[in-house]
Amino acid sequence: MSYIIVGLGNPGEEYVNTRHNTGRMILDHIRQELDGADFEFDKKINALVSEVKVGKEKVTLVAPETFMNNSGKCVGQLVKTKKNAKLKLITADDLLVIYDDFQLPIGRMKISYNKSSGGHNGLESVIKAIKTEAFPRLRVGTAPATAKGDAKIPHGDDKILKFILSSFKPDEMKTIKKLGKRAAEGVQIFVKEGRDKATGVVNGMLKVQ
Repeated sequence: MSYIIVGLGNPGEEYVNTRHNTGRMILDHIRQELDGADFEFDKKINALVSEVKVGKEKVTLVAPETFMNNSGKCVGQLVKTKKNAKLKLITADDLLVIYDDFQLPIGRMKISYNKSSGGHNGLESVIKAIKTEAFPRLRVGTAPATAKGDAKIPHGDDKILKFILSSFKPDEMKTIKKLGKRAAEGVQIFVKEGRDKATGVVNGMLKVQ
């Protein structure tokens, strides 16, 4: 069996430390934590790829080089559907998609399964490409927190766009790095013990400060 972990974001230097690139950032921290080789470009799927081992299982880390809204063009080539059922591809249950979520405060992350895109265009592109919502995804919070600890959510299309394309502050980048370490732990549980166990552990983690 093999697993694929996808980090959503946008290619290009101008997007490197932006909130909408959180999926790619976390993916790279996972690669480092699990001693993966440097990412290499795979022309066939138009993505940066690195392989790591979790126990005896092969795990492929994938960062699509398409822009966010077209993430499904890459991921659709990796997951088995009715159209490509004869190909030796993973099933949707062995896919984990990592992406930014401004409805969660920074320092929090959650695993969800079999849910809608919640308006996230990259995730929606993946859902359309593999023709199912039944796959695990790791939502990583990017919003500042209110006094009560909830996400301070931007409202209105213009404000949302401005927010997700804004860069993390230096202290927020430190938090993202810590989350990357936790995400690597979550990936190992996901591979070794399954989605339900990983969900319980990751969703029960305290907020990273």
